[in-house]
This record gives sequence, structure tokens and C-alpha cells, in this order.
Amino acid sequence: MTRYAMAVEYDGSRFHGWQTQRDRVSVQSTLEAAIAKVAHHPIAVTAAGRTDTGVHAAFQVVHFDSDAQRVERAWLLGTNTHLPKSTVARWVIPVADDFHARFSAQSRRYRYTILNRFVRPAIGRERLSWIRLPLDHEAMQAASRCLIGIHDFTSFRTVACQAHSPVRDLRRIEFSRDADLIHMDIEANGFLHHMVRNLVGSLMQVGHGEKPAEWIAQVLAARDRTLAGVTAPPEGLVFIGPRYDRRYGLPDEVSL
Repeated sequence: MTRYAMAVEYDGSRFHGWQTQRDRVSVQSTLEAAIAKVAHHPIAVTAAGRTDTGVHAAFQVVHFDSDAQRVERAWLLGTNTHLPKSTVARWVIPVADDFHARFSAQSRRYRYTILNRFVRPAIGRERLSWIRLPLDHEAMQAASRCLIGIHDFTSFRTVACQAHSPVRDLRRIEFSRDADLIHMDIEANGFLHHMVRNLVGSLMQVGHGEKPAEWIAQVLAARDRTLAGVTAPPEGLVFIGPRYDRRYGLPDEVSL
């Protein structure tokens, strides 16, 4: 039996989230069915992290086990033959038995993109969150500084979150602007359910001038979801990918 790591890119607007669901099309069930056709036996994949309906991924890393004798090229091309156009495997690599897509990940990265202009988008609308009112991304950056470090993020997770602990180590959060596009890049050891979108929704209130920068620190300290902003739309969110120790021999885009 050999363990394989696979990186998957997908357009989340075509799926009801990552996790397999009864009577709904998910990324997980679609990917497992495609790999199974190459392996000629049932396949179960484990992902670095789950994504919600409408959320996309650039390098979702999964692992699976198989005793089928296939070269890497056969796994890659065969799987892609059976995947819809909204999904593609980017690479497949044999890994050590102790590699685990979820538990071996040392951090995870997301990017949230906002189109900040008066009129709605026509091109790329499924990958952008459109905000009509002007946003001050520098004010949002200043307000976000208090989030860096190890904190209890109860105020920024959904009430349905099943994580055992609300404590996370947020290592990086950066805002940048390119014409009408505002990007938020964020990295942590892990994220709570809706945490990124709840952070964006709250920081946008600062960007609109509705709340002062210090309000974010107050909401964080309160550990009360009802005090934070709304959950931002899923369309602008992309799971950039996890990061792993280089000893696993994975490509640079997912290695530390």
C-alpha cells in the first residue's frame, strides 16, 4: 500500500462545499470517484482543510492510499480525465506513510478578494466579492494588527463551528490594493468555521468608517460572535493552500 499526496484546484461555485454530503455534489465525492476509476478500487481522500459552498481552492492538498501500481503521470492524467472542468489535480506525489494532509500541515493560507467599485462585475464575478461603498484598506490593515498572535477567536467563528478549541495562532494578515481590487492575505496554524469571512465582514466596517480601528480588538477580547460584523460572501475566498515541512518532499508552493 502506497500513500499519495495530491494538490487539487477547484472552482467552489460548482459544489456544495468540500465535504461529502448526501444528495449533493461535493468536491470530495467528485475527486474520490475520479481517483477510484484510475485505481480500480474505492478511494477515500483526506484534505488539508474543508471549504464551504462557493469557496475556491488553488492548492487543496489531499492524501489517499492505494495498492494499485500506477506511475505519477498515470494518476495525474487519469484523474483529470474523470474530473469536471471546474476541478483539476495539479500534481500527485508518493509520500511517507506518516504524511497526513490535515495533521501534518503546519499552517494554512487564504486570500479574500474584494472588487471595490460602484458597479458590479461582469467578468470573474464568481471569484470576487463586490462592495460598492469605498473601503480604506489601510485602515483595515491597521485594525487587523491586534489579531496577530495566539488568541481566542470565538467572536469570529460561526455558532455551528465544531472545533474543540477557539484558540488559533494567526501568523500573517496583509491587505493590498490593485486599482479596484482589494486583497486580504491571511495565514494561521488553522481556521475556525467561517473565521476568515467573519474577520473580513468585521474589518469592512472599519474600512467603511463605521467603526474605529480599536473596535476589532474589543470584539476579539469580548469572545462574543454577536458583537462582530456580518459574514462576508464566500465568492471572494480562495484557499491558497497548506504548508508542510520540507522533509515530505512536496513542491515549493506547499512547503515551508
